[in-house]
Amino acid sequence: MLSRSCINLVDLASADMMYFPQTPRALPRAMTVQGVIPEADGNESNDENSDSPSYRHHKKKIIVANFLPLHAQKNLESGNWCFSFDDDSLLLQMKDGFSSDTDVFYVGSLKVDVDTSEQEEVAQKLLDEFNCVPTFLSSDLQKKFYHGFCKQYLWPLFHYMLPICPDYGFRFDRLLWRAYISANKVFADKIMEVINPEEDYVWIHDYHLMVLPTFLRRRFHRVKLGFFLHSPFPSSEIYRTLPVRNEILKALLNADLIGFHTFDYARHFLSCCSRMLGLDYESKRGYIGLEYFGRTIYVKILHVGIHMGRLESALNHPSSSIKVKEIREQFKGKKVIVGVDDMDIFKGISLKLLAMEQLLKVHPELQGKLVLVQIVNPARSTGKDVQDAKLETYTITKRINETYGVPGYEPVILIDRPVPLHEKTAYYALAECCIVNAVRDGMNLMPYKYTICRQGTPKMDEAMELASVCSRTSMLVISEFIGCSPSLSGAIRVNPWDIDAVADALHDAITMSDVEKQLRHEKHYRYICSHDVAYWAHSFMQDLERACRDHYSKRCWGIGFGLSVRILSLSPNFRKLSVDRIVDAYKRTSRRAIFLDYDGTVVPHHALIKKPSRDVIYVLGELCGDTNNTTFIVSGRGKVSLGEWLAPCENLGIAAEHGYYIRWTEKSEWETSTVAADFEWKRITEPVMKLYTEATDGSYIEKKETALVWHYQDAAPGFGSCQAKELLDHLESVLANEPVVVKRGYNIVEVKPQGVTKGLVAEKVLSTMISDGKLPDFVLCVGDDRSDEDMFESISQATYGSSLPIAPEIFACTVGQKPSKARYYLDDEEDVLALLKGLAAASK
Repeated sequence: MLSRSCINLVDLASADMMYFPQTPRALPRAMTVQGVIPEADGNESNDENSDSPSYRHHKKKIIVANFLPLHAQKNLESGNWCFSFDDDSLLLQMKDGFSSDTDVFYVGSLKVDVDTSEQEEVAQKLLDEFNCVPTFLSSDLQKKFYHGFCKQYLWPLFHYMLPICPDYGFRFDRLLWRAYISANKVFADKIMEVINPEEDYVWIHDYHLMVLPTFLRRRFHRVKLGFFLHSPFPSSEIYRTLPVRNEILKALLNADLIGFHTFDYARHFLSCCSRMLGLDYESKRGYIGLEYFGRTIYVKILHVGIHMGRLESALNHPSSSIKVKEIREQFKGKKVIVGVDDMDIFKGISLKLLAMEQLLKVHPELQGKLVLVQIVNPARSTGKDVQDAKLETYTITKRINETYGVPGYEPVILIDRPVPLHEKTAYYALAECCIVNAVRDGMNLMPYKYTICRQGTPKMDEAMELASVCSRTSMLVISEFIGCSPSLSGAIRVNPWDIDAVADALHDAITMSDVEKQLRHEKHYRYICSHDVAYWAHSFMQDLERACRDHYSKRCWGIGFGLSVRILSLSPNFRKLSVDRIVDAYKRTSRRAIFLDYDGTVVPHHALIKKPSRDVIYVLGELCGDTNNTTFIVSGRGKVSLGEWLAPCENLGIAAEHGYYIRWTEKSEWETSTVAADFEWKRITEPVMKLYTEATDGSYIEKKETALVWHYQDAAPGFGSCQAKELLDHLESVLANEPVVVKRGYNIVEVKPQGVTKGLVAEKVLSTMISDGKLPDFVLCVGDDRSDEDMFESISQATYGSSLPIAPEIFACTVGQKPSKARYYLDDEEDVLALLKGLAAASK
């Protein structure tokens, strides 16, 4: 038979334990300090000192992404590799947001295959010349990881496409999932080669590396770790279909800061944490935080921006001037609408073409005067869905041009080839309108680039024969389902599935007055300039530094196995209460005060029968039967139920309804709090609670003599929590001038009179003992809820010690390992009962 401690360890294990293969070591450990090579991670240790680095160097930022920001080409004649930075890479542009003396290292894969025999030499070259650490995934692993799990499963799912039909999207394959884990493990190994965990910051990018935080946190408990998701995060109804949903959520929660482009994406993530992990978030002074095993994981909402300098350089490039002159001549006398999209099923290219077709049909006067230039970037994935989308795009384009085109005029110009940036900027600068019609997209910076190009530069103005003082205009028609939509308030937002509405929006955009176009353009231009990529990177890193500020003020333990690993982070003074120690103190003392919460302390929260068990009654009877003890049950429950349930314990004190009613023994009368007995606020509170009860299935109202409690433990987890927050705000608003407090507890929202707290009960009992000459030399307080924190604070006040000749031994203990004002913890109600049995035995 397993002991309970063994059972707990088994519970910590992941249901999907798997073997993580050791990464082949083609690249030697980076020697960042002469003569010192970091130890291999085969000797990992998870004790408190495990994150002490084996070498020292100054702070750096480690940027981790699927691909390195590099161009790579091999000279076939000489056999030498040539590398250069990719100036269009977001990862490289981020450096503008860091201080000039910051060392930035990159960890990721190359976009080309490097022979195994060359990997060591290439790796050293990239590290020395570019601060880049390549991962060198094998071709088979890369295929299963990137082209398999990432592109064929995760990416469609995160864009709301479920693999219901085998022809479109792959169904979950555990072999591909293991490849995903193995690839993330390789990335973790490479990061360990260059990281100084006490100083460096790690910033992980996108859905390819969502389990990487677990590998890093398992190795270095206090690693400073940020994660940013560049794709949408789906609603909980979509995400919960993922068979490994909990593993990925828990892995993300091993980061210190998690970033999203929009509030919707963050809201979906928080909803998943609530529904699947039971975690609630709090917003404090503008920051959203999740409490997870004593750690606070912050959630940041800030979309990425563009690199202004890079775009302006492209506008000033001679090739851009030449190209814009060609385009002006080609489309002379016509209005140009531009679209730039990747070839995939989510970019809505076919829907855009159908809207163009509808526009020409409804407004024949535009035929011959309007052109849609659709630039199609190469597809990032392969599959039948991409081929079908491409075929549909060509079919619709051909039909439109055959129906509405004439010799010398085609309404749709389809450019299906890699288009350099200088050529795109020329189209942006000339187009009167830009349309992004994606059915789902993480961010999409194309409207930002278009707006900046429409603002122009002196050289581009010269090429377009525009006066430098000329008013600038631009018009955007954008899908409401893309990440940049909320930030562009002057754009015409459309539902891409509504063909008629998109056609009308395009007509409005090209026929709008120049004055209104100018106002919209100026508004967008100011916003885009002030929210560029440097602003985004600086803001994220600033918040990451703030999120990691308290890392070394707490003790850390790793718990769990596999991908269920998480870090328990608690105050250095916070420890498990030893039964032997407290029993020893109990025996040494003779005037003891014992305060016990009821629900969640002596009776489990999940128990259907709230009446105390025989064991609890027996132990309480033994404790209160000891004449050296003053024992109290302090609860939010009503006096009638508590008095009935605990009647066998004749000498037990009871504080009901958070101390509004107090009874010292079973034979004594109930004392009422001195707080004014004005309960008119109930007439305001009850109708509001009824409103939320009717709207929230599974909720109910508990009416106490002095309080009203709204329970929602049986409601749908996400909805109940959401309604509780709304009810809390509602009640605080309508009861602002009433003598009450509105508090949220474990699956409840409670309204009670001001000045009634469990802390005041503890103060009153201890004060009475002192005034009666029974100076307490032992104080024990055990509770599990927020309301019990008042008791912990009260019994720990130095004022008690100052009036006593000898300071009492104080044991403030919370149930469960979580942040608390208590100094000690017990794991659960069984531990509490075991402790009380130990004390009862010592009383005999």
